[in-house]
Amino acid sequence: MRKYLVVVDKSRAQILARFANFIIDRAIITVIFFAFGAIAALTYNLTDNDFLLKIVYKMSEINRFLDILITSLIYFLYTFLIEYFTNGRSIGKYITGTKVICIDGTKPTFNDYLIRNISRLVPFDTLSFFGEDGWHDKWSETRVINIKNYQAEIQAKSEIEALGEKEIA
Repeated sequence: MRKYLVVVDKSRAQILARFANFIIDRAIITVIFFAFGAIAALTYNLTDNDFLLKIVYKMSEINRFLDILITSLIYFLYTFLIEYFTNGRSIGKYITGTKVICIDGTKPTFNDYLIRNISRLVPFDTLSFFGEDGWHDKWSETRVINIKNYQAEIQAKSEIEALGEKEIA
């Protein structure tokens, strides 16, 4: 169990920023699917190789359950890998100026990101961030913070703690 840092709570990202993160990242996934289809068509037109095109056709014919399963898996991989390799920032988080950190202010570990993103596969988790925290935040002991607010709070705390210290010239 991690120690809860108040400055993390004070710097939490607003619900609209979190919603924007979700919309932007879902749009990126849609672009990835369209890009795959375009690459498949282009590959077929240039090389007469229909391997990728067959995959696209097969994907268009699968049932709704498999479609949801595959899309969820791809979204999981996208969010997990991008958050892990960019230290808590997806493309949506870059645009909104937010970031994932642990509740104690530390950088999340591989396991934290894994738990966070596996938790997103729970039905209705997407709507859970409209409450105080999303389920994937609670279960992984992480929070999405506004970076500027967090840095300002840390700076203010540092300046307060430095009051009264003797300066050496």
